[in-house]
Amino acid sequence: MPRTTHRESHKLHNAGWLRAAVLGANDGLISTAGLVVGMAAAGTELKTLLLTAAAGLTAGAFSMAAGEYVSVSSQADVEQADRATEARELAERPEWELNELKQIYVQRGLSPELADQVARQLTEKDALGAHLRDELGITAHSAARPLQAALASAASFVVGALLPILVVLLYHGPGLTTLLVGATLVLLAVLGAVAAKLGGAPMGKGAARVLFWGALAMGASALIGKLFGTGMVG
Repeated sequence: MPRTTHRESHKLHNAGWLRAAVLGANDGLISTAGLVVGMAAAGTELKTLLLTAAAGLTAGAFSMAAGEYVSVSSQADVEQADRATEARELAERPEWELNELKQIYVQRGLSPELADQVARQLTEKDALGAHLRDELGITAHSAARPLQAALASAASFVVGALLPILVVLLYHGPGLTTLLVGATLVLLAVLGAVAAKLGGAPMGKGAARVLFWGALAMGASALIGKLFGTGMVG
């Protein structure tokens, strides 16, 4: 019989860029829509609305990129420090580290004899890799990638922020605030559901939690605009 290879589809390898992309898109949509809703509720003219949205998009995209890069770089620094520490300990105390690896496997359910055998074989093949993976939880899938996270976050922020700008550009009639809030909530629900689907979580739950915070943000922005503005657009 022909030999077949079984391939499993896991979500973990998407975790880094997916988290940054979802965060960026949600932030771009919510923050830019909140700015525009607040300004529209204050009775601001079209030119100022567009300028506000464009400024929010530009500043937000760079802010998200910088924030993600600094945050993930800090994680990468910690991983590098742990890697160096583990390499030094393996060089200075190899038997101690071998026993430590053995105890990890015993705690996971292997017999002491089998744990010793597994620990020795993995140590012979890649001692540092075995300790990074099984002692510290650092793997190729979970390793910090600052530039990837920064680019994904910035690009998705721009995509999310484009909706409020398009609404203001294409619609000049009454009810702008209502239309903008409605369109934003619909897209937030879609983004939440898609992100949950990609991450293997329930789509309804993903949509609901994004909708809650998006509605709260725009409601607060509209209230501020009405309280301190000169009138209501739509």
